[in-house]
Amino acid sequence: MSTETRKDPPLSGAPSLSNAPDSASQDQIAPEPPYSIFDKRQKWLIVALVSTAATFSGFASNIYFPALPTIADDLNVSLELVNLTVTSYLIFQGIAPSLWGPVSDVRGRRVAYVGTFIVFIGACIGLAETKNYATLIVLRCLQSTGSASTIAIGSGVIGDITTRAERGGFMGIFQAGLLAPVAIGPVIGGALAGSLGWRSVFWFLMIYAAVFLLILIFLLPETLRSIVANGSVLSSNPMTRFPLQTYQKLSKVETDPDTPPPQLAAKKHVDIFGPFRILISKQAAPIILFLAIYYAVWQMSITAMSSLFKDRYGLTEIQIGLTFIANGVGSIIGTLITGKILNIDYGRVKASFETRVSADVEEESALSRSKSNQEDFPLEKARLRLVPVFSVLQCLSLLLFGWTIQFPHRVHIAVPIVSTFITGWTAVSMQSVIMTYLVDVYHDKSAGASASLNLARCLFAAGGTSIVKPLINAVGVGLTFTICAIVQVVALIGPLIQWKFAAGWRKKAAARDVQDA
Repeated sequence: MSTETRKDPPLSGAPSLSNAPDSASQDQIAPEPPYSIFDKRQKWLIVALVSTAATFSGFASNIYFPALPTIADDLNVSLELVNLTVTSYLIFQGIAPSLWGPVSDVRGRRVAYVGTFIVFIGACIGLAETKNYATLIVLRCLQSTGSASTIAIGSGVIGDITTRAERGGFMGIFQAGLLAPVAIGPVIGGALAGSLGWRSVFWFLMIYAAVFLLILIFLLPETLRSIVANGSVLSSNPMTRFPLQTYQKLSKVETDPDTPPPQLAAKKHVDIFGPFRILISKQAAPIILFLAIYYAVWQMSITAMSSLFKDRYGLTEIQIGLTFIANGVGSIIGTLITGKILNIDYGRVKASFETRVSADVEEESALSRSKSNQEDFPLEKARLRLVPVFSVLQCLSLLLFGWTIQFPHRVHIAVPIVSTFITGWTAVSMQSVIMTYLVDVYHDKSAGASASLNLARCLFAAGGTSIVKPLINAVGVGLTFTICAIVQVVALIGPLIQWKFAAGWRKKAAARDVQDA
């Protein structure tokens, strides 16, 4: 059994001290159950599963790019019309998690996963048999509805089983799985479309999803805390059970006799508007808007890469696919390293804070001290310190990309490719930081919080990718990405507002919730 001490807000009210048998025990608090019964190895398995599940969103998007010209020729439509299927995919990629995220926060993570993968598999089969453009665009929207939500659900699972102190590292692994398709998706898509035809891309996705769904059903335990508490309560609902329960241990076996049994988190109803309320809330809106702008600019640079490298350097389709590897590798390496830095930062801030609190409230009881820790802990300082660093680096890499590719005869192709490595590194590291922060803030609605972030960034990306080519044609590559960098600098106002005011807003919101309850 894991011996991890719970750090996140408790599942239920703290034990009362009024019924203590004698005065000597009044200053003692009964030990609480561990936040999660899963040990480190079991958590790594769960995170590996949800990280793999998250790859489907990226694969369905990136594996599709090399096949666009072939699809246009086969269906006898213009390339501009086929490009609209990319925009529609991004739009539904933003909207769909707003439905599936709240479902997973109420009905269970396994139920939501099974539903999304069934939709995704059905859409892939239909796409592989598509005979006309109308069917293509409708099924791409349906495919996005099935694949995009794996990100929000996976964030919810990680929020269920991890405390703040360790969450950064696991979120880094999750982001790495999410972004692996950025590196290898175009390569696989180009190979399949070039050898077996564009329909083989969707048959590949269908087989991959069907095999993984079986693995998920057998191995992934239910983690939603309103159903299984810390993992030790087994539900009677067959949809939340899984055949291999070798590591989902029963409460009566795992709980110490002197420790009260784990309490289920409060039941909630499915609130499809929950992510939208998070999106416009003071506690989240500034940082979500900031990330949406940076994500949109990153996607604009990726979208422009194919045509720019082809026009400026005369690369073939296969060579263009290989240029995406630098961006993908930078994304994966960056998020892995950032996850470790997040854990180190959190540990450092936590140790400093606890030392100060111990000195200030030495006379207070342990219970009061614990409550003070939860309300006053400087979460923004622990999580958002690296945001300005990543922001500056991403702006510089975009300027390097735009102005070097503007003069291809003077600059070797290696320079803009290296700049995409830096852009991928910083963009994804920023996403890892902010997604971890939002899961910390909305620990009881983690999938909904992830869905709100996903909604904003995908809608911004859809708009950005639709204007990048006309903007480049109008003012040139260098000026286009200079404008993008300026917009990103202005967007830093969002993290500044978050750093200065979010803690106070969060405390007031918590007080209102207590009063309402």
